[in-house]
Amino acid sequence: MIMKVTAEKRYALLLAARDSDYVKKVYGGYFNVFVAAFGEEGERWDLFRVVDGEFPDMNDLPKYDGFVVSGSPYDAYGNDFWILKLCFLLQTLDAMEIKVLGICFGHQVLCRALGGKVGKAYTGWDIGLRKVRIVKDLSPCNFLSNLSEIPASLSIIECHQDEVWEVPLGAEVIAFSDKTGVEMFTIGDHVLGIQGHPEYTKDILYSLIDRLLNSNSIEVEFAENAKLGLEIAEPDRKCWERIAGIFSSEGSVDI
Repeated sequence: MIMKVTAEKRYALLLAARDSDYVKKVYGGYFNVFVAAFGEEGERWDLFRVVDGEFPDMNDLPKYDGFVVSGSPYDAYGNDFWILKLCFLLQTLDAMEIKVLGICFGHQVLCRALGGKVGKAYTGWDIGLRKVRIVKDLSPCNFLSNLSEIPASLSIIECHQDEVWEVPLGAEVIAFSDKTGVEMFTIGDHVLGIQGHPEYTKDILYSLIDRLLNSNSIEVEFAENAKLGLEIAEPDRKCWERIAGIFSSEGSVDI
């Protein structure tokens, strides 16, 4: 009898934000939020707090099946040392064709690292639920072509004031919205950027809105409208988790 041994899948979160008091209290930290959203049974997940200068050893990179880059209050176009180091790491992972999923800041810094352009959003803050439209007639090599049914649009939680201005050479824009021109992009089958937050629950965004309001980053009316939108609709979290899952795996999954 021949036994087939399947190697343990190993992933890492490159955390570009410090845990908020709320997320620490309710979820034990952002790491747990990401693993709950994207992790599968039998996988190993590691945490690197890149915002605090904690990075994986370059010699260990081949041991990983993929990396996730989180959101951040920092600007993806900033020149903080850890951001520049992160850009170099992402360039290395791209050259090695190791899968990388970028979320919000992660989406933007991936774009920057690989030759695109990012900056302040021309239309200002986007906070709340946003309907994202999937591009029709995707190239056959795009990982979404493996999904038997692609919804024409999906709702996602957004919280950003920066955006991708121009994707890197060779990238394919696969989703957009009436607010943001590049909601998702891919490069080959190993890079995926998502501007929104598929990992966020509504309570996390409520807490974040309150913090932004208390720091005078947003106006009261804007905050109230964002909260109202969350009360009357739901994000398509399961679909987004499926999309992230099919990207990170080699097989095909029906959505």
